[in-house]
Amino acid sequence: MNSAPSRVGVVFGGPSPEHDVSVLTGLQAVRALTAGRRVAQCHPIFWAKNGAFFAVAADAEAKDFLQGVPFGAQPLGLDLGPEGGFKLRKGGLRPKSEPLELEALLVCCHGGPGEDGSLQGALDLAGIAYSGPTVASAAAGMDKLAQYALVSAAGLPALSRRLLHESTKELDGPGPYIVKPRFGGSSIGIEVVADFQSARDRLAASVHLRRGAVIEPYRPDLYDLQVAVRSWPEVSLSAIERPIRASNSVEFLSYTDKYVGGVGMSAAPRELPAVLPAALAEQLRTVATEAAVVLGVRGVARIDFLSDGEALYLNEINTVPGSLSRHLFVDPPLAFEELLEGLLVEAVERPAARFSSAGADGSVLRDAGAIAAKLA
Repeated sequence: MNSAPSRVGVVFGGPSPEHDVSVLTGLQAVRALTAGRRVAQCHPIFWAKNGAFFAVAADAEAKDFLQGVPFGAQPLGLDLGPEGGFKLRKGGLRPKSEPLELEALLVCCHGGPGEDGSLQGALDLAGIAYSGPTVASAAAGMDKLAQYALVSAAGLPALSRRLLHESTKELDGPGPYIVKPRFGGSSIGIEVVADFQSARDRLAASVHLRRGAVIEPYRPDLYDLQVAVRSWPEVSLSAIERPIRASNSVEFLSYTDKYVGGVGMSAAPRELPAVLPAALAEQLRTVATEAAVVLGVRGVARIDFLSDGEALYLNEINTVPGSLSRHLFVDPPLAFEELLEGLLVEAVERPAARFSSAGADGSVLRDAGAIAAKLA
């Protein structure tokens, strides 16, 4: 593997329901990169809930972010264009901007604009090399309906999923159903309902469903299985995990189940590696590898499945998982520092975007004539 970039940034937080978990992931990554001097310079970049960026101290702790922006944080701007990038904003009578020299940016933002392609698009336009999903794969990973369409079109196993809208006709077959935000992650806003009318009623009642919702059959006989996928230096899988649901959330793996203990999923109860029939484990690995190609995995992602011990269903993908799924890489073992270095090398060696103006040779403009004539 090529050596990791020496001047890197780590961005975390953001205006998302998963803001707090993102802060934890980012701080873990900063500490791992700086403690072992894996890079020459590491710049922690905090994305506040109001959308502003700040440079913060590398030794910051979780408690420093309880009230929002930590004491001593310095404002950052994000400029687009050929001279774009993160820049320190310095006040005074003549405000100045000092570029933050970064070779690569480690993205640790979960949910919302940090994982739906919004941040990725801005970084592409600013010319910043970054880790994790591209604009397209981030958007597909955040949209449960589009994700289901891609998976189904590829012939991969998945439970039937439909758009839930005021115009949606009643579904065939009785409930119960599970209702999910169309755009969102970490089980936030997910509810199990007894019948279709109850599902319709949730559209107006839940703030998490107002941007869109999907509905699918609820299968209480299914349990969760998860595997992480890395795309660099080649597609590879972690050990398979069977998360253990808390007694007060037996219907599905909840946000509390995933992030209990304050350090991401690494603290949640689990069976790792999961004890599974050999055929089921092999099928999961095959489907996960195919899904990584279909969904355009870049960086490290976690793919979640449901199973009854025999049948297997792909549930969803998390393109920037909590703690970057570091706890899943136990067979074969992979140190967190090595995982991070791989993400940073890929950020530089396999750019998320390559813009091209090939074909725009001016011929259309030469033959266009007067614009006023086209409007007539």
